[in-house]
Amino acid sequence: MIDAIVIGAGPNGLMAAIELATAGKSVRLYEANHTIGCSARSAELTLPGFVHDICSAVHPLAAGSPCFSRLPLERYGLQYIYPPAAVAHPFEDGSAIVLTKSIEDTSASFGKDRQAYKKFISPIVEGWSELTADVLGPPRFPRHFLTARFGWHAIKPAKSLATSTFQNDKSRALFAGLAAHSCLALDQMGTSGFALMLAGMAHSVGWPVAQGGSQSISNALGGHLESLGGEILTESRVDTLEELPAARAILCDLTPRQLVRIARNSLPKSFIGKLARYRYGAGVFKMDWALSQAVPWKAKECFNAATVHIGSTFSDILLSERQVIDGSHPERPFTILSQPTLFDPSRAPGGRQTLWAYCHVPNGSTLDMSERIEEQIERFAPGFRDCILARSLMTTTDLEAHNANLIGGDINGGSAEFLQLLRRPTSMWYSTPRQDIFLCSSSTPPGGGVHGLCGYYAAQAALRKTLHR
Repeated sequence: MIDAIVIGAGPNGLMAAIELATAGKSVRLYEANHTIGCSARSAELTLPGFVHDICSAVHPLAAGSPCFSRLPLERYGLQYIYPPAAVAHPFEDGSAIVLTKSIEDTSASFGKDRQAYKKFISPIVEGWSELTADVLGPPRFPRHFLTARFGWHAIKPAKSLATSTFQNDKSRALFAGLAAHSCLALDQMGTSGFALMLAGMAHSVGWPVAQGGSQSISNALGGHLESLGGEILTESRVDTLEELPAARAILCDLTPRQLVRIARNSLPKSFIGKLARYRYGAGVFKMDWALSQAVPWKAKECFNAATVHIGSTFSDILLSERQVIDGSHPERPFTILSQPTLFDPSRAPGGRQTLWAYCHVPNGSTLDMSERIEEQIERFAPGFRDCILARSLMTTTDLEAHNANLIGGDINGGSAEFLQLLRRPTSMWYSTPRQDIFLCSSSTPPGGGVHGLCGYYAAQAALRKTLHR
């Protein structure tokens, strides 16, 4: 009998399998696609020789992950590239605010909000290891004063915290752009936490890209798992738990809707009902481009960052994110953009460039947002369209076809609404009423992102409850 079966070879499934194999357990991992990685994969989506990230592209959480950092992933070819700046936020007047490793240099660009920014971010950066130990895991009572202080601000809507903290619209716009990674309207509780964590990572970790593409992270995790004796089976879709061989534990890197599909006959109806009520969040519309040259930004600061937030003013971003949550499609969508080949030329031939971007849309949307996204980029980089050699479009249904965990285009494994974060996906977190079935996807704490922590904590639960370390 196998000790553990893991369904789904995303970063969380891979990390769960690694943790179990490290504990000396026999592990078999099933993946429906022909390559491992799920949301951390790369492919030639436009032209031959142009390597694009299918979903995740920039990796502060991976580089700063407490569980990944313990693994010898560089032995399997993983290298992070750190741009001079973490993120740039340009404005139509040709200026930009840029987050760099240095708090002093960053705060200088905030003008009269300089001291306000330093007051907020300095304690987070100074106590980063204590904060992440409390925050990046299952909800629990804070063990450090800093966490309590952080939580007091993090629980607030980003709209209200930005308005009360900063005087300049540009400072507020940068904060709103960071908070918009939550995929929520910015007047919702808890959105400030996303902005504060992402700003903290900019100064504590950086926002790197993986050399060669996000697939490099997954390949390194897979290589390490196999070195521990773990078995990986690709093109092996699991439709029901009953079809699996006997195992002492089954860990599912799946969202609740998928677990219901494959485990309906294995779990109590009451628990199935709880999973069925789990709420998914906004979707994304994603684009990739092959470019003849770098994006011609008006703000030269943008050439120092792999990540660029396209949203301009505070009110523009608030409106865009609120419209999505209300079920409509913004005319000027807030757009998150990545330009990895400025720092990793191996991804495109002959000095050419790749570009990656997405905007938020209602869950399940099939509307083509490509014209709106390109118009947004053109506002801040006149002549951008003249650089396009080819483009790839992905609606929410296309993304879900690439990775079945992206329900309706939701890249976070479920809505990040504050109350759902506390019971994600239920009050049992990684466990189920069956002692041998566990969840290890981003639908469990701490949620979305390439960090492996959901898999790590699920594996710990399985070792504690069933496999007995």
